Amino acid sequence: MSYVGPDFDPPQPRRSPLRRPLVVAAAALVPGALAGWLLWQATGSGGEAGGSGGVAAGASSTGKTASTGSGDDDKVPTPSASDPSSSSSSSSPSVPAASGPLSGKVVVIDPGHNPGNFQHTTEINRKVDIGTNRKECDTTGTSTNSGYTEADFTLDVARRARKILEEQGATVKFTQDGNRPWGPCVDERARIGNEAHADAVVSVHADGSGSGNRGFHVILPGAVHEGAADTRPIVAPSRDLGERVAGRFVRNTGSAPSNYIGDGTGLVTRKDLGGLNLSTVPKVFIECGNMRDSKDAALLTSGAWRQKAAQGISEGIVSFVRK
Repeated sequence: MSYVGPDFDPPQPRRSPLRRPLVVAAAALVPGALAGWLLWQATGSGGEAGGSGGVAAGASSTGKTASTGSGDDDKVPTPSASDPSSSSSSSSPSVPAASGPLSGKVVVIDPGHNPGNFQHTTEINRKVDIGTNRKECDTTGTSTNSGYTEADFTLDVARRARKILEEQGATVKFTQDGNRPWGPCVDERARIGNEAHADAVVSVHADGSGSGNRGFHVILPGAVHEGAADTRPIVAPSRDLGERVAGRFVRNTGSAPSNYIGDGTGLVTRKDLGGLNLSTVPKVFIECGNMRDSKDAALLTSGAWRQKAAQGISEGIVSFVRK
């Protein structure tokens, strides 16, 4: 996901950007309140209890903010065309769950974007209803400066997380598994989680902000009651889910909360994302890092780090569904 608005460029050829000095040390990104909360999350039974300490009341950015009029992830420009038929049945099927502590639990993982979206801009620019207004069906996603795409990143992390969760007995369903040429649209992504009666849904992303903007953040649904959207019943459980995912993500990856949005909490509330607005089950997005920053990109392109990211996301989900 990106906050750069409609001027997003597709992946660029590899180049060697000038190194820039680190402006803020990672430790300085975590304010005392969040550090205390993360310690509490990571220790003993207290970490399973959730809570609201150190969370953001709303979206606040010291970097670039989301532009209006673009897709659910604020990246793709311009007009729309006709709607090709697409349904929830085209998402990846659930694998029969093994026995384990998560037996009977349903988790939906939403790998952001689709590697084929770049070849289907007409289809993904079609407007869909997100409750509060109409926005693009989907976007291409962003990429590192060397061309590693967000869509490839999200599928890899999602597949790693699925393996971890299925080993504990969860039934895991994807919104897409690289098994369709483009999409699904953001309204369909929400519908897949709703129709699965998911215990938790996590949408995996990586940001496309400016160089020097670093760290992860988890996006929570705000209270929306308009048109087809009514998030009021899921606001509180989604915040609980988001806090647990954020805490476990820090513990497993060592990454700091974003230094450009969320006021250092790693949590942001938004009301402009169809994937959240149309959800009727607990759901959050996680931006695992900024693909356009060279230091974050070095992490995001590492298979070992992506495994840690998948572990952190999975542990947050497990903590939430077993509470």
